[in-house]
Amino acid sequence: MLLKDLVDNLKVISIWGSTELEISGIAYDSRRVRGGFVFVCIEGFKTDGHNYIASAAENGASAILIQRDVDVPRGITAIRVGDTREALAEVSAAFYRHPSRRFSLMGITGTKGKTTTSFMVKSILEAAGQKVGLVGTLGSRIGGEVLVTERTTPESHDLQALFSEMLEKKVDSVVMEVSSQGLELHRVSQCDYDIGVFTNISQDHIGPNEHPDFEHYLRAKAKLFTMCKKALVNIDSKYSGYIIQAAKCDVLTYGIDGKADIRAADIAEHPGGVDFYAVTPWFEGEIRVNVPGRFSVYNALAAIGVCGIAGIGYDAVKKGLEAISVPGRAEIVDTGRDFTVMIDYAHTPDSLENILSTVKAYAPGRLICVFGCGGDRDRGKRPVMGEVAGRIADYTVITSDNPRTEEPEAILKEIEEGIKGTGAEYVTIADRRSAIKYSMQNAAQGDIIVLAGKGHETYQIFKDKTVHFDEREVVAEILGELDSTSLRMSI
Repeated sequence: MLLKDLVDNLKVISIWGSTELEISGIAYDSRRVRGGFVFVCIEGFKTDGHNYIASAAENGASAILIQRDVDVPRGITAIRVGDTREALAEVSAAFYRHPSRRFSLMGITGTKGKTTTSFMVKSILEAAGQKVGLVGTLGSRIGGEVLVTERTTPESHDLQALFSEMLEKKVDSVVMEVSSQGLELHRVSQCDYDIGVFTNISQDHIGPNEHPDFEHYLRAKAKLFTMCKKALVNIDSKYSGYIIQAAKCDVLTYGIDGKADIRAADIAEHPGGVDFYAVTPWFEGEIRVNVPGRFSVYNALAAIGVCGIAGIGYDAVKKGLEAISVPGRAEIVDTGRDFTVMIDYAHTPDSLENILSTVKAYAPGRLICVFGCGGDRDRGKRPVMGEVAGRIADYTVITSDNPRTEEPEAILKEIEEGIKGTGAEYVTIADRRSAIKYSMQNAAQGDIIVLAGKGHETYQIFKDKTVHFDEREVVAEILGELDSTSLRMSI
């Protein structure tokens, strides 16, 4: 493709050099530049691509996209634009010939529920006979093939390349989680969304490298609904009105408590899942989801709404939801013992309260909660999560999540401030593996241990390193270490 065609729709400030160049690829990392590439200089949180122009030139770049004045190597065309992130999305979509225009694209945004809802939609569409692509927190998938991606929402070039691959493999639909950062940083610009979904929003992703405040976070989420043809909104969220007002398309609603277009009646919760009667504009019928909790009803209603808009019938919806299983979401680990271990990704006050309240209702013994809070993230939620755990769980083990650049003990103390006021029993153990072992070593018959926060993650991030940490493996290792006759302490 010629450079002039690639940049035809950009808001160009100035051009140095010829645009009559054949372009063979695009890169935003100078190490990935090859002969005939366009190198897009991105100003990131840690590095600035403008500092690597010489490296890109050495690797064969034919052209560069910049957003500030720089020294341009001889023989290279330089195009200056106002925002290179936005330009990266534009040229990437153009280079891959706008693949998202050639399949059905569903985007799901919200603080909680994105992953589970996307898996539910995928399961329903597959039950209807479609080949489905998925992009999200648990990586990307094309049918049964699993691909590793670095972010919930990949960088725009990587996303367009992935869409192109999915198109080549003849997907009918693509379901993707759309993060607030993905919206704010133009990763999903030039995506042609047929349906956009708003699940909910709560205090999260507030910090120096994320959103400065909640209002900024909410505005970022709302951007999806200026980009889609149809919107589906959780009417029970107190911010639903804001999203509906921001939407520039037709809106349908779903919910349990409010008056909604897609709603659940006769909800019956049980330890293994939840049953309800779905009422929709397209069909009515009994639904079973094998994931416990009221929040599972919301996720299922969102999935039903997406698939209803897409023209999928009741039989496929029912079959798809009955088959759903999501790694790290209310996931039971087989211990072979008289206590239960559950892994869940809950890492916000609302999600922690949801999973603990659900488990508490059915726990035959005590509910033991093991959790922490991530470093370099919103500090305000730490005492709130401490209060939630203390109020609901019978015993809490406060530990580390991903400390990142913060000291683990400092994070634990901030969580403690919230749990102290509840008068609950708890202990602090900074090392997460030791905390899990402590909870398992002292669990009694009928107890349920909820390991909250990590979910699907298989790593821990520290100040100077990232280490492998899969809680399923950790639980198995600890079971091997525990002697069946060892004395249990009374916690």
